[in-house]
Amino acid sequence: MNTAGTIDRPATHDPALRPFPDWEPTMTLNAENRASKPSDATASHQNRTRDMQLIPEAMARAHMHERMQEAESEQRAHRLLAARRMQRRAERASLRARRALAMAVMQ
Repeated sequence: MNTAGTIDRPATHDPALRPFPDWEPTMTLNAENRASKPSDATASHQNRTRDMQLIPEAMARAHMHERMQEAESEQRAHRLLAARRMQRRAERASLRARRALAMAVMQ
């Protein structure tokens, strides 16, 4: 990852600005990766540790996003029901007004 900062002192404290880490080949523990880059082992281990510590944040962010979508969907359903109720009420009022007008014209 190219973000500045460390786990203890991140560049930003806003979880929304700390992206979920992409899968990188350095995150594996296979022997060929360790043998090919012995000088990079410490950095690789630190990246893995940092990435692993950011996973719960990313999972919580995804969970909250899903809950927000559910809430918005439920709100849309409630608004639709209320709109239908008001439409029926308006139609009944319109019919009453037409009847009253017809009665007034006939007398």
